[in-house]
Amino acid sequence: MHSELPAVSIVRRLGDSPRRRGSVTGETCPDLFELSDGNFAVIGTDRTEELDALLPEDAARADYERIVVITRDTLLRAKRDIPDA
Repeated sequence: MHSELPAVSIVRRLGDSPRRRGSVTGETCPDLFELSDGNFAVIGTDRTEELDALLPEDAARADYERIVVITRDTLLRAKRDIPDA
């Protein structure tokens, strides 16, 4: 089991907002955020059950981790905001 995570806050969105990417209903809103602890948070579609068995041999997923999918457009628009280091 994973330990309690320290309190963090969202520092900024990476890329364009879902509305700028064309989501006017709020129902399909993949998103990427940089957190105050330097990690990143992803809002996406949970496809763990579908993709878990397809992971390469050298990939592993803990019970508390999920495989989350975001659209290509979401990631490409975020690319400019992802730090190099």
